[in-house]
Amino acid sequence: MTNTNNKAMIQTDNLSKHFGELAAVDGLTISIPAGEIFGLLGPNGAGKTTTIRLLTALIAPTNGTAHIAGFEVGKQDTDIRRNVGILTESPGLYDRLSAECNLGFFAELYEVEHVAEQVERYLRMLGLWDRRNEAVGTFSKGMRQKLAIARALLHEPSVLFLDEPTSGLDPEAALLVREFINELRQDGRAILICTHNLDEADRLADRIAIFNSRLLALDTPTALRRQLYGRSVVFHLSKAEPRFAQAVESKDFVQTAKIMDNKLVVTLEDPETHNPALVRSLVEIGAEIQFVGELRRSLEDVYLRMVRDE
Repeated sequence: MTNTNNKAMIQTDNLSKHFGELAAVDGLTISIPAGEIFGLLGPNGAGKTTTIRLLTALIAPTNGTAHIAGFEVGKQDTDIRRNVGILTESPGLYDRLSAECNLGFFAELYEVEHVAEQVERYLRMLGLWDRRNEAVGTFSKGMRQKLAIARALLHEPSVLFLDEPTSGLDPEAALLVREFINELRQDGRAILICTHNLDEADRLADRIAIFNSRLLALDTPTALRRQLYGRSVVFHLSKAEPRFAQAVESKDFVQTAKIMDNKLVVTLEDPETHNPALVRSLVEIGAEIQFVGELRRSLEDVYLRMVRDE
């Protein structure tokens, strides 16, 4: 049973792991509540897998503390393992066994009640029921990935760790898995995702940590964009003239104004408040505005800038 004394489902305080003189994880402090999808992003070798191994009580920390579902890493490891589900980058399924037998075997290890019903539930949910009697060794990479997700959920864990959950999936299957992950959030699970698919992280994650041995940034995707780039409004014009940028840039609330092709790009703090005044000013000096939109930086822009600056 989950210990509810700790409201955060994943809580770390100055968590560190050293291998000799190498600091794989250095002073990580995060708090992830139930019902949140948390993205952990970083380059290869950043320590993401080591972090998951720490949080699932597979290895002991060098310094700091971590609590998972209210249980302390290093002191209540068995309780932690009962309450977490893990999808590793290499699923490690038994190729000679059928999909049904694979899940049945792991359900027994997890001491799942009503094994057959639980196995059928997740095989159906992930579209594998019709292939349940086939050896897993004949499955495509995408099918194996879905089976590994089913295995991680058999015991209904309150905390879920997913390492590259849509790796090897075609677009339709990847969409199915993303929708499935969103449903798991609605069930009140805390979900930590490691992925190199930044578009996927942007779609799924409530908050994102950019990580390279230590925490570089942590916030919502929208807040990270604004922190680095501010907000930019794009005025699409029938004809752009330098005087339009000069007129706009004279406003106290405008940070920058640039002409790009037939577009005027204006950076400012509060577009919702100030856009009407900008539109009026531009129309008064003869600008023909076709439409107005906000420039949206990609999460990839944010990630690459953070990592390169580091």
